[in-house]
Amino acid sequence: MTKADTNSAVFGQLQQDLLIVGGGIMGLWAAYYAAQAGLKTLLVERGTIGSSTSGGLLGALMPHALDRWNDKKQFQFDALMSLEGEIRQVEAISGLQAGYRRSGRLVPLAKPHLRAIADEQMGSASTHWTTYFSGHRPGHYSWQTRDTPFAPDWPVASACLHGCTFDTLSARVSPRQLIAVLRAVLEQSPLVTLREHAELETLNPAEGKAVLAGGDAVHFGHSILAAGVRAFPLLDAMQPGLKPSGTAVKGQAALLQANIDPNWPILFDRGLYIVPHENGSVAIGSTSEVEFADPGSTDGKLDDLLDEACALSPLLRGAPVIERWAGLRPKAIGRDPMVGHHPEFPRLSLLTGGFKVSFGLAHRLAQSVVESLTGTSAISLPDAFRVEAHLDKMRG
Repeated sequence: MTKADTNSAVFGQLQQDLLIVGGGIMGLWAAYYAAQAGLKTLLVERGTIGSSTSGGLLGALMPHALDRWNDKKQFQFDALMSLEGEIRQVEAISGLQAGYRRSGRLVPLAKPHLRAIADEQMGSASTHWTTYFSGHRPGHYSWQTRDTPFAPDWPVASACLHGCTFDTLSARVSPRQLIAVLRAVLEQSPLVTLREHAELETLNPAEGKAVLAGGDAVHFGHSILAAGVRAFPLLDAMQPGLKPSGTAVKGQAALLQANIDPNWPILFDRGLYIVPHENGSVAIGSTSEVEFADPGSTDGKLDDLLDEACALSPLLRGAPVIERWAGLRPKAIGRDPMVGHHPEFPRLSLLTGGFKVSFGLAHRLAQSVVESLTGTSAISLPDAFRVEAHLDKMRG
């Protein structure tokens, strides 16, 4: 009997092999890999699947800068490279489309020193942006400097006084369509149960028991806390006396009907994202607010962001606003994702804190957690992502 078989046998003695708390992008990917591993899984979500931050608008999948390469940047690169194949697989199972396209990214260079930095980084792409994933060859993706915009007013020429950078690695996905794809796949699995409007009242990993609102009890072999910003108070209640494990950061975004070619690259300029999607729609984002009165409302900060977007690309002026959106993103105390086994609770793993990088990393992070349960993990997490690194900061 293999280690994976042993774990499955132990799990099989209980009502649920795995309890996943949270029905956002992290929890859905975890349930997907759990089903592949043969684990009987219950996913509980206090609202509806994907109704919180994962139901946003942007979907930008962009790599880190090439300077000062480290294990976190390598992990993100590997995740971005593997994501396309994973999406194509779940699309084939579900028969739905996730709105994924590797369209690239363009960043205007408004100052001469930025051009100098960009020129230095061109060579780094051939060194670091190499992959041996099936279907790709080393050096296939590039980071280039160019003197002109991608197209007239994309972006406006005055924003590119010293040129711009263009990379062919960046991509985008429709967050809501990907959520729908994963949900459809999980609903087909006999091993996975999705339960919406299921508020978690208590989680006791020591006993392997959770209680839901209404009194329903769930017994589990292992649990994964993937509840976004709600994961922090749940975790903090288990560890009294420590600093808060994380905080919520509000983001606002909008969706325009601007009739921009969906093949055109993402525009990114000092925190402003302009992301062309299918059918001519364009997502604009995002704010990062640590102080706010209403997490679900939009206000003048979003209006300012739309003005900035129209200044960067006049093609957006006058475009109808399809939707205004606001939500809370989970920022762990260590700023990086908080992932893996909790050293003090053997039946608890954490999968939260993705902040702005969740959609690009969620599948890889979830896979690492699930594989650690079955003893088959081949994915090495950056030290800064591990739960122990965050606990050190909570104790400090």
